[in-house]
Order: sequence, then C-alpha cells, then structure tokens
Amino acid sequence: MTTAQTTGKSATSKSAIAIDKARAEGRAALIGYLPAGYPSAEETIAAGIALARNGADLIEIGIPYSDPVMDGPVIQAATTEALAKGFSVRQVFDVVAGITSQTDAAVLVMTYWNPVVRMGVDEFSRRLAEAGGAGLITPDLIPDEAVEWMDASEKYGLDRVFLVAPSSTPERMRRTVDASRGFVYAVSIMGVTGARSSVSSAAQDVVAAAKAAGAERVCVGLGVSTAEQVAEIAAYADGVIVGSALVAAVRDGGVDAVAKLTKDLSTGLTRK
Repeated sequence: MTTAQTTGKSATSKSAIAIDKARAEGRAALIGYLPAGYPSAEETIAAGIALARNGADLIEIGIPYSDPVMDGPVIQAATTEALAKGFSVRQVFDVVAGITSQTDAAVLVMTYWNPVVRMGVDEFSRRLAEAGGAGLITPDLIPDEAVEWMDASEKYGLDRVFLVAPSSTPERMRRTVDASRGFVYAVSIMGVTGARSSVSSAAQDVVAAAKAAGAERVCVGLGVSTAEQVAEIAAYADGVIVGSALVAAVRDGGVDAVAKLTKDLSTGLTRK
C-alpha cells in the first residue's frame, strides 16, 4: 500500500488510495451505499461484495437510525425494516469485516453521530479499524463539534468524510475541507436523498468551491441513479456516490440486481 495525499494532510488513507487509483485509470471512482442489515446482515455483505466485484471502488455502509433526517423514502423504508428485524449498531462491524475480507474496496460507515457517541467514540473507532473499515461519513457532524472524532480518527488511522452543500459559506467550506481526510462529500442538492430524473446543476459549483478551498478529492452524492448521471458528474468530480438506486435494486432483485446495476453505472465513469 502506498501513502496517498489526503485532504488537508498526509496519511495513509484507504479512501484516497481508491480514488487516486481510479483517477490514474482515467475515470472517476464509483461509491455505492447500502444500509447495514437490509434485508439481513448476510445479504448486506453479499451485496457489498457484488458492488466491489462489478465496478465500485468504495462502499458506504449505512447504520440504520430511528430519525434519519437526510434519508429519502427508499432508504428510510430499508432502515426501518432493518431496525424492526432487530439490527444493532454492533453488527455493522461484522458487515464491514465481511466485505473487507473478500474485496479490495475501501469500506466506510455512514452514520448519524448519536450511535457513535452512545457506543463511545474511541471504542467505535477501534472496532471499525479492526474490521478493516476506511473511516466514517458523518452527515450531521460538523468539524467544530468533532474534536473527539478527530482525535480518535488520528489514533486509528481512519478517514473523516464531512459534507459540504450549496449553502456552505466560504469559511465553512474551508474549515470542512481542512478537517476532512480521504475525500469531501459534496451534496448536490438541498434536501433528502433519493433517485432523481436529473442532477442538480449546483453540484458542479459545490465541487469547484471545495477544490478552491483546497480539497484534493471531492465526491458528489444525492440523486444519482443512472449511468448518464454518473457520466455527467464524472466529468468534474473525483467520485460519484449512488445510494437509493442501489437500495431499490436490493429491494426488488437482491444481490443479482445490485451487481447488474453497478456494472451499468460503472460504464459512465470514464472521463471523455
């Protein structure tokens, strides 16, 4: 493994390595999201492996949460079902380990901050690192309130992925870029997640603002569901994040549908 330049500092970053490998191949990275425990932990692992084997460079594993303020109806329904079946936060480490043991993809956990605090930031970070996880994506945590996470991520060598949006002020953008490691997550639209017929034009502006603030890797998410949309974003972003469309694929066709959609989405990654 080589040492990659990460956003804001030098360190070995699994996310940065995966994105840089894609960049060296003349394409954007594909990042796929799956909720842990949907329809079961075993099926999440199988779907994650299918993602990695059909074109995904990074994988987000979401922790089901009872108040998912950013999630659209498809993901909300999936996480509600996972919780109803008894999913516990501790199972996410088994899911991560199950995927990392079988693939080379960088696997991050996407979570609201409360489950991390409830377990203990240090313990959560340690267990994630032991499972082979790359780091955390924290949609409701801002750098100003992340001192404990910053310390734990340094201790265990984990990536810190914070979000920026069209509403981010120049000062907020700089602080978020400086605090992130691995990549910066650019939200392309204001609102909740969910597949859309078109990608917001604001996405390119958010990427440009993050790059101007010093970000070396910016990935775009929220609303991406087709290879055409992937190609549109791949022209200016370092990575393309797909969530709801993959969760719908799991719901409607299981692991085979995930593999098929991932393969199709990956056709849009090569930069023209």
